[in-house]
Amino acid sequence: MNSLIEEWQKQKKNRQKAHKQFVKRLEKRKSKALSKLGEELHENVFSEVSCLDCANCCTSIPPMASRADISRIAKHLGMSKKEFEIQYLKIDEDGDKVINQTPCPFLQSDNACLIYDVRPQACRKYPHTDNYEFAQHLNLHAQNSFYCPAVFHILERMENLT
Repeated sequence: MNSLIEEWQKQKKNRQKAHKQFVKRLEKRKSKALSKLGEELHENVFSEVSCLDCANCCTSIPPMASRADISRIAKHLGMSKKEFEIQYLKIDEDGDKVINQTPCPFLQSDNACLIYDVRPQACRKYPHTDNYEFAQHLNLHAQNSFYCPAVFHILERMENLT
């Protein structure tokens, strides 16, 4: 297993409060420069961590499915939208349609996604640390650092640099 993932597993509980405090400090500094740094650290960390070595998000966070996602995935699976919704979706506490089980039913034993090319938009964008959107999702990063080793290490490196 990747050493960054092992380090995250050992430290994530102890660093969760610190990450929340760090993100609160970053809230005051929202800027393009912060998003640029987030993008650079995203590239750096993801050059060292592969999602296929972890897949924790797929085993612990059921993604939302939009109408477009439902249509695309149902078509790919050769199902009607209604069949797909009945078999794979539920309504969560926020009223959103989400995958109805964890681990995700499309997660394969090698951590690859069975529907990768048509996966939900929520999966495509996770963990929201790239595309210069870092500063838009600060509170989410504090939460996601508990679920994603890449987010954890992005915040750790950012804290060391600022």
